[in-house]
Amino acid sequence: MLRWVLSIAIAAGILLSFIQVASDAGRVSSELDRHGQQTLALVGEAATGAIFSLDEALGEQVVAGLFEQQEVHRAAIAHPNGDVLASRERPLGDAGYRGLTDWIFGATRVYSMDLQRSLAPDTAPIDYGRLAVTYDTAPAAAAWMERSVVTLFASVAWSLIVGLVLFMVIHRLLTKPLQRIVRALTTVDPAHPDRHLLRRPEGHRGDELDLWVRSTNHLLVAIEESHRKHRDAEERANRLIRYDQLTGLPSRETILSALTTALNERNQNSRYLAVYCCGIDDFKSVNEQLGYQTGDGILQAMAERLSEQTTQDRHHWLLAGRLSSDQFVVIASPLEDQYEAAEMAESLLSLFNEPVKTGTSALRVTATIGVALYPTDAGRADHLLQHAEQTMTLAKAEASNHCRFYVASIDQEIRARRQLEKDLSQALDNGEFHLVYQPQVSLQSNRVIGAEALLRWTHPERGQIPPDQFIPLAELNGTIVPIGQWVLEEACRQAASWASAGMPMRMAVNLSAIQLRQADIVGTILATLGRHEIPPGRLELEVTETGFMENLEDAVAKLRQLNGAGISIAVDDFGTGYSSLTYLKRMPVQHLKIDKQFVQDLLVNEDDTRIANTIIDLGRSLNLSVIAEGVETPEQEFYLRQRGCQLAQGFYFSRPLTPEAFTDFVADFHSKLEEKGQNTHYNR
Repeated sequence: MLRWVLSIAIAAGILLSFIQVASDAGRVSSELDRHGQQTLALVGEAATGAIFSLDEALGEQVVAGLFEQQEVHRAAIAHPNGDVLASRERPLGDAGYRGLTDWIFGATRVYSMDLQRSLAPDTAPIDYGRLAVTYDTAPAAAAWMERSVVTLFASVAWSLIVGLVLFMVIHRLLTKPLQRIVRALTTVDPAHPDRHLLRRPEGHRGDELDLWVRSTNHLLVAIEESHRKHRDAEERANRLIRYDQLTGLPSRETILSALTTALNERNQNSRYLAVYCCGIDDFKSVNEQLGYQTGDGILQAMAERLSEQTTQDRHHWLLAGRLSSDQFVVIASPLEDQYEAAEMAESLLSLFNEPVKTGTSALRVTATIGVALYPTDAGRADHLLQHAEQTMTLAKAEASNHCRFYVASIDQEIRARRQLEKDLSQALDNGEFHLVYQPQVSLQSNRVIGAEALLRWTHPERGQIPPDQFIPLAELNGTIVPIGQWVLEEACRQAASWASAGMPMRMAVNLSAIQLRQADIVGTILATLGRHEIPPGRLELEVTETGFMENLEDAVAKLRQLNGAGISIAVDDFGTGYSSLTYLKRMPVQHLKIDKQFVQDLLVNEDDTRIANTIIDLGRSLNLSVIAEGVETPEQEFYLRQRGCQLAQGFYFSRPLTPEAFTDFVADFHSKLEEKGQNTHYNR
């Protein structure tokens, strides 16, 4: 920095000195000209007298007088024709700097004047000659040169002094503080810049340097704050990815990573590792009936139980996580064999079955578990988890509140299920569906008063497909809507046919939850009745509890419109869902159907008998007729009739029949009644 300060100072001094020297040169040049003109004015009259009188002696005196001046190099008085009256010349002064001064001032300067005189007043002057004086510029240039050298050296010296002083001031007041600031900046930790803030320089409080230091400190603090927010955001993002926000359990990605690590460790161990995929049964209905807040509370309670289980079990390494809305996963190792894995599954089922407190009441939920074992079922983490999920899905389709172990045939079941779903989407267009009708018998009049239309699928390769296999698939992929409309059309067509033949029957048709959610379902049903000229009172729509609980307000509005038109509404499979007097009070329901699982063990299982009795009593108290499904023995029929159940259907009366067989059955059934009088027990 010193070099730059001194260089700038010297350059400035030299520039200023050159300006002064140039100004002095102009002054000297002007002084020469002024002095020359003054000299001509002083000797002009004498020179005119000498040339007028042709007095050479006087002319020589005039010239000699001019040479008294050191600067005069040549002087001459000459006639107009060029003849010289008097003249004198001396050599130019010799100096080493003439090359420079002659370039600036010129070697000589010539000053001249005409010598004139008037012979009489008011007459024009007559030109008698000319006076010319030549000046040597060296004497004046010598003085200028001396002054210039002094000026130059003085300026340079002054510039050096000023530069040194300026350097010391800058070094003390600016350079040293800046060096300290730079050294302090090098100690700043990039990860935590606010831990080493700059110290405010002494003697600079309130000035620009102090302002800069404070601004820098503010910037370092802001950078640290930005880093902290960025770290917090990264941590939150990582937690969002690695952990479920509702339950705090590890997410699928974290579980897969932990499972991969566990499998690598198990490669050195011959014992088993088990993956349990646990799905809460009918959790969607819990959300719809009790609200999503209650559902979230159940999930959090289950997550807390699983977390406690993983920390309390000291004999196994356990890790619990959440896979999706109602699915949890538990990894357990090491396990000695499949039996220990089964015991662990049973303990998990018990854990899920414990009541969950929801406000002031307790709710009991169940779960279905799919189990996959390493190394027998899969060797990779993603395959092992996939097998457990597939097993749980199939287990849920079979029943609830149980566990199922993965076997190789599950893959075949999954592929068969997908193929069945594909065939189902084409079955309606291919005409593979048909309806059968199961008689509904009045237990009071002992007469067939109606029929339930039941859908059947005859697969071209697999033959008859059970409804409990393809109906859930149709509801999942949405084909239940066109299939359900076809069923309604066909059932109404058949009811119209029977009515025209003199056998009017009430037709019961199942209405799925998917159909009920369709915006135009009311208009569609009424239009179908109109096309076939069926009175609305001959149509009964059967809906399940879970079907209308998914969107209770919408379901109530639509069913009230249908009931207002004269259509009867029945609750199918009553007692298997979240049976509630609240929705029965709101719903336009006329019939309750006792699910066949309670009728099958009637008089054998006390719980089922109590449930059936409760439903019958409930229907009587609410002025609703009760229909019993799955009646198979005369003892069941007799008990239900004695308890006050109004209607029944089942194999005891007849299997589901084709339209022709149904017509024959009704005629035969009623004729037998007439023949046997009061004997109503006719078993098809």
